[in-house]
Amino acid sequence: MNRSELVAGVAEKAGIPRNQAEKVLDALGDVVTEAVHKGDKVSLTGLLSIERVKRAPRTGRNPQTGEPLAIPAGYSVRLSCGSRLKAAARGDLRTVNQA
Repeated sequence: MNRSELVAGVAEKAGIPRNQAEKVLDALGDVVTEAVHKGDKVSLTGLLSIERVKRAPRTGRNPQTGEPLAIPAGYSVRLSCGSRLKAAARGDLRTVNQA
């Protein structure tokens, strides 16, 4: 599913025009991005959670030369699937449609 298909699906499910659904998705993206930037965890119960995690410094290898190199500490993002999303992946529609 690409962005335009997602916008169309949200508009249809919510009963709103596509341009409003697009604004909602843009706003959601902005809010999630700002929260992750601040280090806050974003949880959509049953669907997913998103959080910023710190990565420790480590030693890697240059794939061309095999030479070791230092990889500095940094941040990454962790996504965790919620129960409804896991049920959808299993094909259990009864659990998915309960919410």
